[in-house]
Amino acid sequence: MKRISNLLLTLLLASPAYSQEVEMADRMRADGKIYVVVAILLVILIGLIAYLLLIDRKATRLEKKLDENRRS
Repeated sequence: MKRISNLLLTLLLASPAYSQEVEMADRMRADGKIYVVVAILLVILIGLIAYLLLIDRKATRLEKKLDENRRS
């Protein structure tokens, strides 16, 4: 019963959020600035992925060195 009441409460509180219009996004799209925001987000995301791959490669190299030293 508690789950059902929580679900109903969540649905009631979330429904007004769907009816709101996002004026800022519409204006940025109309001005062409939304593409700048998307480009910046993509650059940041690509940078984070590249950084994670670099760290993974370094960790793999260190693990291999550690295994070689343990075998010796």
